[in-house]
Amino acid sequence: MTRLKDKTAVVTGSSSGNGRAIALALAAEGAKVVCSDIRKSTRNGGYDIDADRDTDDLIRGTGGTAEYLDADASKAADIQAVVDHAIETFGRLDVMVNNAGILPAPQTIADETEEEFDRVMRVNCKSVWLGCKAAVTRMRQQDVVDGTRGRVVNIASIGGLVGLPTAPAYSTAKGAVVNLTRQLAADFSAERINVNAVCPGFLHTAMLRPLLDTPELNQALHGTTPWPDLGRAEDVAKATVFLASGDASWASGSILTIDGGYTAR
Repeated sequence: MTRLKDKTAVVTGSSSGNGRAIALALAAEGAKVVCSDIRKSTRNGGYDIDADRDTDDLIRGTGGTAEYLDADASKAADIQAVVDHAIETFGRLDVMVNNAGILPAPQTIADETEEEFDRVMRVNCKSVWLGCKAAVTRMRQQDVVDGTRGRVVNIASIGGLVGLPTAPAYSTAKGAVVNLTRQLAADFSAERINVNAVCPGFLHTAMLRPLLDTPELNQALHGTTPWPDLGRAEDVAKATVFLASGDASWASGSILTIDGGYTAR
Protein backbone atom coordinates (compact mmCIF):
# COMPACT_ATOMS: atom_id res chain seq x y z
CA MET A 1 0.00 0.00 0.00
CA THR A 2 1.07 3.60 -0.51
CA ARG A 3 -1.20 5.63 1.76
CA LEU A 4 1.50 8.29 2.06
CA LYS A 5 2.74 8.44 -1.53
CA ASP A 6 4.52 11.73 -2.23
CA LYS A 7 4.07 12.92 1.37
CA THR A 8 6.96 14.26 3.43
CA ALA A 9 7.42 13.20 7.05
CA VAL A 10 9.80 14.15 9.84
CA VAL A 11 10.49 11.66 12.65
CA THR A 12 12.46 12.63 15.74
CA GLY A 13 14.35 9.95 17.64
CA SER A 14 14.38 7.85 14.48
CA SER A 15 17.53 5.81 14.98
CA SER A 16 16.16 3.13 17.32
CA GLY A 17 13.04 1.58 18.78
CA ASN A 18 9.70 3.22 18.10
CA GLY A 19 11.17 6.03 16.01
CA ARG A 20 13.01 3.65 13.73
CA ALA A 21 9.96 1.44 13.26
CA ILE A 22 7.81 4.51 12.57
CA ALA A 23 10.24 5.90 9.98
CA LEU A 24 10.42 2.55 8.21
CA ALA A 25 6.63 2.16 8.22
CA LEU A 26 6.04 5.65 6.87
CA ALA A 27 8.56 5.01 4.10
CA ALA A 28 6.91 1.69 3.26
CA GLU A 29 3.70 3.64 2.68
CA GLY A 30 5.44 5.95 0.23
CA ALA A 31 6.52 8.86 2.43
CA LYS A 32 9.79 10.72 1.98
CA VAL A 33 11.25 10.63 5.49
CA VAL A 34 13.58 13.07 7.17
CA CYS A 35 15.11 11.14 10.06
CA SER A 36 16.60 12.95 13.04
CA ASP A 37 18.25 11.91 16.28
CA ILE A 38 21.21 12.71 18.53
CA ARG A 39 23.02 9.68 17.10
CA LYS A 40 22.68 8.05 13.70
CA SER A 41 23.27 4.43 14.71
CA THR A 42 20.87 2.18 16.61
CA ARG A 43 21.10 1.86 20.37
CA ASN A 44 22.81 -1.19 21.77
CA GLY A 45 20.62 -3.81 23.39
CA GLY A 46 17.51 -3.17 21.35
CA TYR A 47 15.29 -5.38 19.23
CA ASP A 48 15.72 -3.47 15.98
CA ILE A 49 15.71 -5.41 12.71
CA ASP A 50 18.92 -4.98 10.68
CA ALA A 51 20.42 -3.05 13.58
CA ASP A 52 23.77 -2.77 11.80
CA ARG A 53 22.22 -0.43 9.21
CA ASP A 54 21.12 3.14 9.89
CA THR A 55 17.42 3.92 9.47
CA ASP A 56 17.83 6.26 6.50
CA ASP A 57 20.17 3.81 4.77
CA LEU A 58 17.71 0.98 5.30
CA ILE A 59 14.90 3.04 3.78
CA ARG A 60 16.96 3.92 0.71
CA GLY A 61 18.05 0.30 0.40
CA THR A 62 14.44 -0.75 -0.06
CA GLY A 63 13.78 1.89 -2.72
CA GLY A 64 12.49 4.64 -0.46
CA THR A 65 13.56 8.25 0.01
CA ALA A 66 15.17 9.30 3.28
CA GLU A 67 17.65 11.76 4.72
CA TYR A 68 19.22 12.09 8.14
CA LEU A 69 20.03 15.14 10.26
CA ASP A 70 21.72 15.22 13.64
CA ALA A 71 19.34 17.03 15.95
CA ASP A 72 18.62 17.37 19.65
CA ALA A 73 14.83 17.58 19.67
CA SER A 74 14.90 19.54 22.94
CA LYS A 75 16.72 22.43 21.25
CA ALA A 76 14.61 24.89 19.27
CA ALA A 77 17.27 25.65 16.68
CA ASP A 78 17.85 21.94 15.98
CA ILE A 79 14.21 21.02 15.50
CA GLN A 80 13.54 24.14 13.43
CA ALA A 81 16.44 23.19 11.17
CA VAL A 82 14.97 19.73 10.62
CA VAL A 83 11.53 21.10 9.73
CA ASP A 84 13.04 23.75 7.45
CA HIS A 85 15.21 21.12 5.75
CA ALA A 86 12.20 18.91 5.03
CA ILE A 87 10.32 21.78 3.41
CA GLU A 88 13.30 23.15 1.50
CA THR A 89 14.21 19.68 0.20
CA PHE A 90 10.78 18.23 -0.54
CA GLY A 91 8.57 21.32 -0.79
CA ARG A 92 6.19 20.60 2.08
CA LEU A 93 5.80 19.07 5.54
CA ASP A 94 2.86 16.67 5.60
CA VAL A 95 3.59 14.64 8.73
CA MET A 96 5.46 15.53 11.91
CA VAL A 97 6.11 12.68 14.34
CA ASN A 98 7.41 13.85 17.72
CA ASN A 99 8.87 10.64 19.07
CA ALA A 100 12.17 11.46 20.79
CA GLY A 101 12.19 10.51 24.46
CA ILE A 102 13.98 8.84 27.36
CA LEU A 103 13.01 6.49 30.18
CA PRO A 104 14.75 7.35 33.47
CA ALA A 105 15.73 4.80 36.09
CA PRO A 106 12.78 3.72 38.28
CA GLN A 107 12.51 5.70 41.51
CA THR A 108 9.97 7.58 43.58
CA ILE A 109 9.79 11.35 43.85
CA ALA A 110 11.58 11.08 47.19
CA ASP A 111 14.74 9.97 45.38
CA GLU A 112 14.39 11.67 42.01
CA THR A 113 16.56 14.76 41.80
CA GLU A 114 15.57 18.12 40.42
CA GLU A 115 18.23 17.70 37.73
CA GLU A 116 16.73 14.37 36.65
CA PHE A 117 13.26 15.89 36.56
CA ASP A 118 14.47 18.79 34.43
CA ARG A 119 16.19 16.42 31.99
CA VAL A 120 13.12 14.22 31.56
CA MET A 121 10.85 17.23 31.06
CA ARG A 122 13.28 18.72 28.55
CA VAL A 123 13.58 15.57 26.42
CA ASN A 124 10.07 14.12 26.81
CA CYS A 125 7.94 17.26 27.01
CA LYS A 126 9.74 20.36 25.75
CA SER A 127 10.92 18.50 22.63
CA VAL A 128 7.30 17.73 21.71
CA TRP A 129 6.24 21.32 22.36
CA LEU A 130 9.07 22.56 20.14
CA GLY A 131 8.30 20.03 17.41
CA CYS A 132 4.63 20.94 17.42
CA LYS A 133 5.43 24.66 17.35
CA ALA A 134 7.82 24.35 14.44
CA ALA A 135 5.54 22.04 12.46
CA VAL A 136 2.25 23.84 13.04
CA THR A 137 3.78 27.23 12.24
CA ARG A 138 4.90 25.99 8.83
CA MET A 139 1.80 23.88 8.18
CA ARG A 140 -0.45 26.92 8.62
CA GLN A 141 1.34 28.48 5.63
CA GLN A 142 0.67 25.48 3.37
CA ASP A 143 -2.23 24.83 1.05
CA VAL A 144 -4.80 22.23 1.96
CA VAL A 145 -3.97 18.97 0.20
CA ASP A 146 -6.15 15.87 0.54
CA GLY A 147 -8.23 17.65 3.16
CA THR A 148 -5.42 18.75 5.48
CA ARG A 149 -2.59 21.23 5.82
CA GLY A 150 -0.60 18.65 7.74
CA ARG A 151 -0.72 16.02 10.45
CA VAL A 152 1.13 15.92 13.75
CA VAL A 153 1.49 12.67 15.68
CA ASN A 154 2.94 12.84 19.18
CA ILE A 155 4.27 9.67 20.78
CA ALA A 156 3.15 9.83 24.40
CA SER A 157 2.76 6.84 26.74
CA ILE A 158 0.33 5.04 29.00
CA GLY A 159 2.29 6.99 31.62
CA GLY A 160 0.46 10.05 30.33
CA LEU A 161 -2.91 8.45 31.12
CA VAL A 162 -2.24 6.66 34.41
CA GLY A 163 0.40 6.98 37.08
CA LEU A 164 3.20 4.51 36.41
CA PRO A 165 4.92 3.25 39.57
CA THR A 166 8.36 4.79 40.23
CA ALA A 167 8.10 7.13 37.23
CA PRO A 168 7.16 10.58 38.56
CA ALA A 169 8.96 12.78 36.04
CA TYR A 170 8.18 10.45 33.14
CA SER A 171 4.46 10.35 33.95
CA THR A 172 4.41 14.12 34.37
CA ALA A 173 6.04 14.71 30.99
CA LYS A 174 3.87 12.26 29.10
CA GLY A 175 0.72 13.60 30.73
CA ALA A 176 1.70 17.02 29.43
CA VAL A 177 2.15 15.59 25.92
CA VAL A 178 -1.33 14.07 26.02
CA ASN A 179 -2.99 17.32 27.02
CA LEU A 180 -0.86 19.41 24.66
CA THR A 181 -2.16 17.18 21.86
CA ARG A 182 -5.75 17.89 22.84
CA GLN A 183 -5.09 21.62 23.22
CA LEU A 184 -3.50 21.95 19.79
CA ALA A 185 -6.37 20.03 18.20
CA ALA A 186 -8.77 22.54 19.76
CA ASP A 187 -6.78 25.46 18.36
CA PHE A 188 -5.92 24.21 14.88
CA SER A 189 -8.57 21.76 13.70
CA ALA A 190 -10.46 24.67 12.12
CA GLU A 191 -7.35 25.33 10.03
CA ARG A 192 -7.34 21.69 8.93
CA ILE A 193 -4.27 20.60 10.88
CA ASN A 194 -4.68 17.20 12.53
CA VAL A 195 -2.97 16.68 15.89
CA ASN A 196 -3.17 13.26 17.55
CA ALA A 197 -1.14 11.08 19.90
CA VAL A 198 -0.22 7.44 20.38
CA CYS A 199 0.15 6.07 23.91
CA PRO A 200 2.23 2.88 23.85
CA GLY A 201 2.33 0.40 26.68
CA PHE A 202 5.21 -1.92 27.58
CA LEU A 203 7.22 -2.81 24.49
CA HIS A 204 10.26 -4.79 23.45
CA THR A 205 12.63 -1.84 23.04
CA ALA A 206 16.13 -0.97 24.21
CA MET A 207 14.70 1.35 26.87
CA LEU A 208 12.91 -1.56 28.56
CA ARG A 209 15.64 -4.12 27.94
CA PRO A 210 17.03 -3.96 31.50
CA LEU A 211 13.56 -4.77 32.88
CA LEU A 212 12.86 -7.48 30.32
CA ASP A 213 16.19 -9.16 31.03
CA THR A 214 15.37 -9.37 34.75
CA PRO A 215 13.11 -12.44 35.20
CA GLU A 216 11.01 -11.11 38.09
CA LEU A 217 10.53 -7.71 36.44
CA ASN A 218 9.75 -9.33 33.10
CA GLN A 219 7.09 -11.45 34.78
CA ALA A 220 5.69 -8.37 36.52
CA LEU A 221 5.35 -6.49 33.22
CA HIS A 222 3.54 -9.42 31.64
CA GLY A 223 1.36 -9.72 34.71
CA THR A 224 0.15 -6.13 34.53
CA THR A 225 -0.79 -6.28 30.83
CA PRO A 226 -4.01 -8.21 30.03
CA TRP A 227 -2.78 -9.27 26.57
CA PRO A 228 -0.54 -12.35 26.91
CA ASP A 229 2.37 -10.75 25.03
CA LEU A 230 4.07 -7.40 25.33
CA GLY A 231 4.04 -5.05 22.37
CA ARG A 232 6.67 -4.26 19.77
CA ALA A 233 7.76 -1.06 18.11
CA GLU A 234 6.01 -2.18 14.94
CA ASP A 235 2.67 -2.01 16.77
CA VAL A 236 3.28 1.66 17.54
CA ALA A 237 4.41 2.25 13.96
CA LYS A 238 1.19 0.87 12.50
CA ALA A 239 -0.88 3.14 14.72
CA THR A 240 1.24 6.12 13.75
CA VAL A 241 0.83 5.41 10.04
CA PHE A 242 -2.93 5.32 10.54
CA LEU A 243 -2.96 8.73 12.24
CA ALA A 244 -0.55 10.12 9.63
CA SER A 245 -2.73 9.02 6.72
CA GLY A 246 -6.06 9.91 5.20
CA ASP A 247 -7.58 6.94 7.02
CA ALA A 248 -7.68 9.23 10.06
CA SER A 249 -8.85 12.33 8.17
CA TRP A 250 -11.45 13.33 10.80
CA ALA A 251 -9.33 12.43 13.82
CA SER A 252 -7.91 15.35 15.78
CA GLY A 253 -7.26 15.39 19.50
CA SER A 254 -7.45 11.58 19.57
CA ILE A 255 -5.32 9.65 22.06
CA LEU A 256 -4.78 6.15 20.67
CA THR A 257 -3.65 3.59 23.24
CA ILE A 258 -1.52 0.70 21.98
CA ASP A 259 -1.04 -1.13 25.27
CA GLY A 260 -2.48 -4.64 25.22
CA GLY A 261 -5.37 -3.52 27.40
CA TYR A 262 -3.24 -2.05 30.22
CA THR A 263 -5.31 1.12 30.62
CA ALA A 264 -8.60 -0.75 30.16
CA ARG A 265 -8.37 -2.46 33.53
